[in-house]
Amino acid sequence: MPNSLDDTDVAILNILQEDCRIPHKHLASTLLTSITPIHRRIRRLVRDGFIRKYVAMIDPEKVDRALVAYTHIKLKDHSQIALTDFMDKIKTLNEVMECYHLSGDFDFLLRIAVKDMGGYSEFAIKSLSMLPNVGVVQTSFVLSEVKYKTAYFLK
Repeated sequence: MPNSLDDTDVAILNILQEDCRIPHKHLASTLLTSITPIHRRIRRLVRDGFIRKYVAMIDPEKVDRALVAYTHIKLKDHSQIALTDFMDKIKTLNEVMECYHLSGDFDFLLRIAVKDMGGYSEFAIKSLSMLPNVGVVQTSFVLSEVKYKTAYFLK
């Protein structure tokens, strides 16, 4: 753990990862301190980049994004310009929830969320296949979610 985090900071981060809407008063009570130090610590954790942002976790089925696909992409050209161009274009595609630049056989891994198989087909034809420099595309579809976490385990 970085030297700038003490046990209280770690406890705050663990609690906020589970529920960032917890009132500071309740957080202070849980950690046996007062509200003022909690406010200060949280401001510092945000300022120092430990907390990047607060978000709401949306149920994908409720917003018609129940089909999740993991797509590996291999590019034809690996020049800096080609890589940057691909990354810039992929950032504009709303269906792409995550994009990772990888080492190994494939260059990128995308997590894509769409309504259904028809939605994926439309995305693949109208968006993914239209990207220049895409060589190989290999997709796997999620059958069931066994584990999904957004919180990092901190000690």
